[in-house]
Amino acid sequence: MARACKEYGYTGIFVTDHNWGGNTRTDRGLPWDTWVDRFCEGYEHAREEGENIGLDVFFGYEAGFRGTEFLLYGIDKDWMKAHPELWTATIEEQYQLVHEAGGLVIQAHPYREEDYIPEIRLFPQWCDGVEGINATHSNSRSMAHNDPAYDIRAIAYAKEHALPLSAGSDIHTTALLGGGVAFRRKLASAQDYVKAILTGEDYVLTNGEAWYDKEGNELE
Repeated sequence: MARACKEYGYTGIFVTDHNWGGNTRTDRGLPWDTWVDRFCEGYEHAREEGENIGLDVFFGYEAGFRGTEFLLYGIDKDWMKAHPELWTATIEEQYQLVHEAGGLVIQAHPYREEDYIPEIRLFPQWCDGVEGINATHSNSRSMAHNDPAYDIRAIAYAKEHALPLSAGSDIHTTALLGGGVAFRRKLASAQDYVKAILTGEDYVLTNGEAWYDKEGNELE
């Protein structure tokens, strides 16, 4: 995946694998510290390859709550190990723990409709931003979740609650669609990304085909 992203043109990526609340391969019966070690192996392998090929690889993860998902940034493996209560944390408790660590919580694809999502649930008070552009929703080459209306509704929701927008590739294979956030400078770390989003730094969003300003307006 790291090589594919480098070849596509990314300068940096976040690895945000699904946690125990999603479709993870990591055995849920393992002791907490062992589970975290195994869970982080994908990120660590990607980071190692990134160091070899000149790609920045940052850590995050996607937390699932019966189909409602959140992208967490600005936290790391040591933080996870120090907080085994994450396993049973509510959405509110998760938000508080991430904030204590100086991290960022983004609600992922809030209006996606799929069999694994029993209902659309919105938590503007327990997130810092909204994934307004998801490449699988609106990129014409997407083979899953393809409905641009999901993004249109997410952007309107973010505007209603004055929440910043992000964009994601949502890639699960090396057949990349593109998608993500582009800044005017190279980011130094995951914490740098958190700060850039929270302080309103200038950036643009893309689904791999079209470009949008940080308010979600399509650019010509």
